[in-house]
Amino acid sequence: MDSVIIGEILAGLMFFGVIGFLMLGFPVAFSLAGVSLLFGAVGMFFGAFDPSNFGSLANRYIGFMTNEVLVAVPLFIFMGVLLERSRIAEQLLLTMGKLFGNINGGLGISVILVGAMLAASTGVVGATVVTMGLISLPAMLRSGYDPRLACGIICASGTLGQIVPPSTVLIFMGDILTGINAQVQMAKGNFAPTPVSVGDLFAGALIPSITLVCMYLLWVIFKAYFDPQSCPATPVPEDEKEGLAREIVTALIPPLVLIVAVLGSILGGIATPTEASSVGAVGAMILAAIRGKFNFHVLREATVSTAAITSMVFIILFGASVFSIVFRLMGGDNLVHEFLTSLPGGVAGAILVVMVIMFFLGFILDTFEIIFIVLPITAPVLLNLGVDPVWLGVMIGVNLQTSFMTPPFGFSLFYLRGVAPNNVSTGMIYRGIIPFVTIQLIAVGLIFTFPGLATWLPKWIYS
Repeated sequence: MDSVIIGEILAGLMFFGVIGFLMLGFPVAFSLAGVSLLFGAVGMFFGAFDPSNFGSLANRYIGFMTNEVLVAVPLFIFMGVLLERSRIAEQLLLTMGKLFGNINGGLGISVILVGAMLAASTGVVGATVVTMGLISLPAMLRSGYDPRLACGIICASGTLGQIVPPSTVLIFMGDILTGINAQVQMAKGNFAPTPVSVGDLFAGALIPSITLVCMYLLWVIFKAYFDPQSCPATPVPEDEKEGLAREIVTALIPPLVLIVAVLGSILGGIATPTEASSVGAVGAMILAAIRGKFNFHVLREATVSTAAITSMVFIILFGASVFSIVFRLMGGDNLVHEFLTSLPGGVAGAILVVMVIMFFLGFILDTFEIIFIVLPITAPVLLNLGVDPVWLGVMIGVNLQTSFMTPPFGFSLFYLRGVAPNNVSTGMIYRGIIPFVTIQLIAVGLIFTFPGLATWLPKWIYS
């Protein structure tokens, strides 16, 4: 059999082999690298893979470590962890709960709004879900909320950090799409391609993320109107109404200032995402100091947590690099190209299939795992077909947000299960996220149907 055909067969088997090892519970980074090396050895035996190609790994790893854009990742993570440690999220939740508590669904509305603000100022999904689960879930249950609705609201709001800028997922996607877009454009003869910056993705994700928050709010308002018993009002005691206005100002203004400083500087072209992330990190320390929560113990906890999260993400990236090299050089990219271009429906059909594959992979894989594995494989084909990289990146971001909410491995579900009281069953949590996963899919459909939702603002800002 021809070595090219053998290589393509091995590339396809390798993809499913990685998925299989991950489902068995093996560590992600080692599964990616280990399975790739195994199939690379088999491919070398059949003459379908040249092991000298691994020599490019060192340069690729050095490129990751010296990439100025990726420096923003640990800084944004540090900002989020420090804000969570300084209990700004807790103050926001308590204050917004008092503000909207007098209306049906008020607590749910408060959680969604706070989730959006925390996403724009922290972006750390685990910390957000745990914080809201510890504070808001007991309050919602005491007020008579349907446990399923309460759990769904908390899980969905906590995952907004995956799409609301400054999202670390968007940073990695921006870096990956920039390289792929440059390669595709140069292959077409355009040796001065227009770069796809992280700022473009941040701007492109802004309107879809606001739309998603509004859809969440509309669902809670719908439930409050047609099923008020599922989300009753929680009147604020008279003794707590005094000083509420001042409490609202002190709780809202600091994070809003930080959001404007970070996002405003990026979208306004004043600072790069890396520069803005350093502003955010310093701003988080200032806010923590103002609240009297900034000390050596808090700083140590924040830095250790940042190092752990950053290391986890980058070791997956390194493992995915091994997978990408073996898959591509054994002919996997040709296999994907032939598969996507032969689908009925042309470009729209190819995008639809990729979105469906990513959605179902979200049941078993984490967001970072999916973008590191699937995006380098499918994006070259889609961009070569003329798909706008910003539009593609934003659609993928909204689509993959569901990976945090879909069983059996939805991390938000695990985070909430860990802090939920015993009378809230796992089944309640799983059923509670169904309406919000549906909303996510509707949002992807809207962006697919109306690309301007993702492409208009970047073009308007940077034109």
